[in-house]
Amino acid sequence: MLDVCIKGATIIDGTGRPGFLGDVGVRAGRIVAVGEVVESAGSTIDGVGLVVCPGFVDPHTHYDAQLLWDPHATPSNVHGVTSVIGGNCGFTLAPIVPADADFTRRMMAKVEGMPLAALEQGIDWSWESFGEYLDILDGNIAVNAGFLVGHCALRRNVMGEARSMELATTDDVARMVRVLADSLAAGGLGFSTTRSSSHSDGDGEPVPSRMASADEVLALCAEVGHHPGTTLEAITQGCLHLFTEAEIDLFVAMSRAAQRPLNWNVLTLDAAAPERAPHQLQPSVRAAEAGDARVVALTMPVLVPMNMNFLTYCAIWNLPSWPAVMSLPVPERMAKLQDPETQRALLQGALSKEAGVFGRLANFDGYRIGDTYSAANEGLTGRVVSEIAAERGTDPFATLIDIVVADELRTIVWPHPTDDNAESWELRRSLWENPHVLLGGSDAGAHLDRMFGAGYTTQFLADTLRGRQLLGLERAVQLITDVPARLFGLRDRGRIEVGMIADLVVFDPATVDAEPPTLVPDLPGNAVRLTAGAHGIEHVFVNGVETVTRGQTTGALPGVVLRSGRDTETVGVC
Repeated sequence: MLDVCIKGATIIDGTGRPGFLGDVGVRAGRIVAVGEVVESAGSTIDGVGLVVCPGFVDPHTHYDAQLLWDPHATPSNVHGVTSVIGGNCGFTLAPIVPADADFTRRMMAKVEGMPLAALEQGIDWSWESFGEYLDILDGNIAVNAGFLVGHCALRRNVMGEARSMELATTDDVARMVRVLADSLAAGGLGFSTTRSSSHSDGDGEPVPSRMASADEVLALCAEVGHHPGTTLEAITQGCLHLFTEAEIDLFVAMSRAAQRPLNWNVLTLDAAAPERAPHQLQPSVRAAEAGDARVVALTMPVLVPMNMNFLTYCAIWNLPSWPAVMSLPVPERMAKLQDPETQRALLQGALSKEAGVFGRLANFDGYRIGDTYSAANEGLTGRVVSEIAAERGTDPFATLIDIVVADELRTIVWPHPTDDNAESWELRRSLWENPHVLLGGSDAGAHLDRMFGAGYTTQFLADTLRGRQLLGLERAVQLITDVPARLFGLRDRGRIEVGMIADLVVFDPATVDAEPPTLVPDLPGNAVRLTAGAHGIEHVFVNGVETVTRGQTTGALPGVVLRSGRDTETVGVC
């Protein structure tokens, strides 16, 4: 007898082939029948009018901490995500010594927007080695989760507080390589690092990996190549701006040293800057030309909602000239922001070439006001800054500053996307077909009160089916299932075929979508986050067990820790 049979659905199998009507039978966590299934089942799902496809694979998350208090990886799970990759950008919670727990918490709060209260109250921090961290998760999660080993944790673990900001000695590098080897042998999926100036620790200092030499990075990459089923991920300053020749060379060299693919996050696309995409794909082009390396750029297929204010760290803090002002104590910051000369300097920095991708936030006229907190701002919620400025006869940026200062900087503001036009969407569509580009980059589990990327899968499907319709459904499904599964070498996942693991999503094509995100105080310590439910996700199965029914979490915990070599196979660079 089958455990589950999904009857009469349209099967989109993840390969890109045309969908077809049929049944899917599941037993012992595996797909055992596809087509016409006559065997009886313990549970039968009427799939008429619905689509069944492989579970979605999110290649760039920061669920490293959240899974310890939320094993279901909400809300990614209700959006059909069955496998997540964490440990990105050089940041992991292991290896760690007990004395470094506070440093790690404050660093993660700063660079990844995880509320400090949640990190302090939601986790017991009882592990030290990377393997011990994975063991805590094993058997206690509802999604499949794999984790890269972060460079910052390696450096801090080996060099300690006193020396982790120094140039590593030959002995230091050798010790880091040994700790990385142990972590990969325990199941780490690979190695991640950051060299981006946007990444600072809880004291505002550069995170440890930013102090590493290229030789140190390449030695760690070379160790990755000794372990099957591993991969690389990296962030540099050029990911946010434009790559330098040195950064292009480094990405290619990292992949060559490991003989593994390297992915980076995130490729932003805007028709107003048509030269950006060809330049940012140069690491991929040169790696392919060399023939012994592979570099893949992640890009999001949707516009990610952002929730910002002038009080707490968010994207606008990364605009040139802004950090010195935004890092001031609140009373001083408010006074400085009201100074006309400071306003001119901030605008100049936001509009400068050096702003890179953050320059997309410089259209302050188009900002929409969200929550307000003072009588002076009553009635402004939902209104656009340019309209308010026109009524007042004031400069739009000065008007925005007046509004946020009246709320003691707590005002929620929503930037208006400058790249939401037909030309930019056509540019995106064309690059989705590029073999050097991978869909993903949700940052789910991070920036919890500032942005919401976890719903990109259902939002993308809705746009495919009932919106811009830039792709056929079969190709859209393939791009969020089989393609990422193959890049990370996930064994027996990403497709609906006999013998594959039963990670499945059953959805209604007429209604599938993401709800608008809202702020809710549901984190440990009553910290808030942006979250949103999904429409049209009828059933989600992880390893053959139903984890979501009609948009609601079932409570089952069938997920596995995706360990390198056991759950992943080696993906070459050619």
